[in-house]
Amino acid sequence: MSEHQSLFDELLASAVIHPGQSPLDYLLQASNLPEDVVLPAFAERAGWLYLYPPRLKQLSPAFDALPLQESLEKDVLALRDDDGHLYIVTADPYQPLLHDWISARLGGNEFEIATATRSSIQGYMAEWGESHRLSEDLTAHHGDISQLPSLTITVASLKEENQAVRGLNATLMDALHSRASDIHLENSRAGLHVRLRLDGVLVAVNTFSGRSLAQQIVSRIKVLSELDISEQRVPQDGRFRALINDRDVDIRVSIMPGLFGEDAVLRLLDRSHLTSGENELTLERLGFDLDARDTLRRIAHQPYGMLLITGPTGSGKTTTLYSLLGEVKTGQEKIITIEDPVEYQLEGVLQIPVNEAKGLTFSRGLRSVLRHDPDTIMVGEIRDPDTASISIQAALTGHTVFTSVHANSIIDVIQRFRHMGVDAYALTSALNGVVAQRLMRKICEHCAAAWVPDEAFLRSSGLGKETVAGNHFRLGHGCNKCRGTGYSGRMAIAEFMSLDDQLRDMIVSNTPLSELKAAVSDRGTRFLREVALDCAKLGKTTLQEVVRVTFAE
Repeated sequence: MSEHQSLFDELLASAVIHPGQSPLDYLLQASNLPEDVVLPAFAERAGWLYLYPPRLKQLSPAFDALPLQESLEKDVLALRDDDGHLYIVTADPYQPLLHDWISARLGGNEFEIATATRSSIQGYMAEWGESHRLSEDLTAHHGDISQLPSLTITVASLKEENQAVRGLNATLMDALHSRASDIHLENSRAGLHVRLRLDGVLVAVNTFSGRSLAQQIVSRIKVLSELDISEQRVPQDGRFRALINDRDVDIRVSIMPGLFGEDAVLRLLDRSHLTSGENELTLERLGFDLDARDTLRRIAHQPYGMLLITGPTGSGKTTTLYSLLGEVKTGQEKIITIEDPVEYQLEGVLQIPVNEAKGLTFSRGLRSVLRHDPDTIMVGEIRDPDTASISIQAALTGHTVFTSVHANSIIDVIQRFRHMGVDAYALTSALNGVVAQRLMRKICEHCAAAWVPDEAFLRSSGLGKETVAGNHFRLGHGCNKCRGTGYSGRMAIAEFMSLDDQLRDMIVSNTPLSELKAAVSDRGTRFLREVALDCAKLGKTTLQEVVRVTFAE
């Protein structure tokens, strides 16, 4: 080894290393020695671990520690073993300030520097990319997207020379790997800021410097979505498509003009991965507690009538509706859904996408559905009096109807239908139950620690001392596992109103909402704030999340 070290010293002393070539690449070429000789000697010289391709294949990408875009820019690769040990792999350990940058980026978390040949790193990424293929379709049809042509982008394309193309590809891959629901690209004087919506909250992950690059990235999105790249004064909407391991992801695009240029929001809708196999949607997987699951199932299995799920945008209403369809589907009934858009694919279910441009609205589609001999109907959302009226008539004529509406609570739903002009008697006759739900972030178990709320927090949050007295709470302080948020994953919480004759009479007689709420409470209903507080007391989430998600009663 000493003979080789001496040779390497001589070669490196007189080396002319070209851009894009690492010292390790140069030694392999100049010494004409095999990799199993050069790599250990080179790593020993730097005092770092070395990894051969078989060992690399045993490790998994850790893009949560170093996002893909940043890894590409620094020419490093973050990997983890089965025990969670983090390795930062590079072909050039002599990059200026590399160690300082990694230490700052990882926030003091433990890691080990390792070196491997550039070809080994690229081979690893290429092989990983083959199993995580990213495809984009170049059309904006509003019908059956399975017939659309697509352009495939693999990990190899992340080395694309065009910086805008490379940046967008890496951002898409990072978002899909992180299970983000949306990508926000926001223009400022400095450039384009990238934020991902993780577990319902926006997290900053990257910035593309320069106004020119920012404009090129937005233009790239508009080209993929077949939007007008010359029009920068009005909002535009479009779509393209991604395929990852046979998972069909529909990417909806919204372009909005702003002060410093056009902003873009990309919503990622995975159509298939949550409706088959071990990932099948169930009430258990959604995080409902036992009481909530039992109540939902009891209402859903009524032979006819309407189950109404309510909540604000992003509260998981549609996902709960899908899981309930899976619960009631036996193969002996006709199930039809009408949605905007069709978010998940369900086997054995006729799913109709709303297409308002061609005149297929919720109300018109629902009228046709009723002539198609359905047993169970899912209406994605009640938006207008016409859709509400037809849905109620369907429930009154012996069908089971699952649907949703935007309202803040189970009591507010009644007022919402009153404003639509719906007949109260018909509504109460059709309605079996109302569910109001929220999605609440779960605390990250890797960085959770005991936490005691102070008086300032209690005052600002509206929580009294008696509410929290005698309980132990936790707070996530942020780590690599949760990208510094302190939370990992979400769970559903819900409040219920099952209608009986007395509640129906109160609604028909236009009883004040406060009295109706008291009557519902007397029947054992636990409202959202109470359910959320119980989750915090059990250490599943934080008091901060309880305050963020629910109103004080």
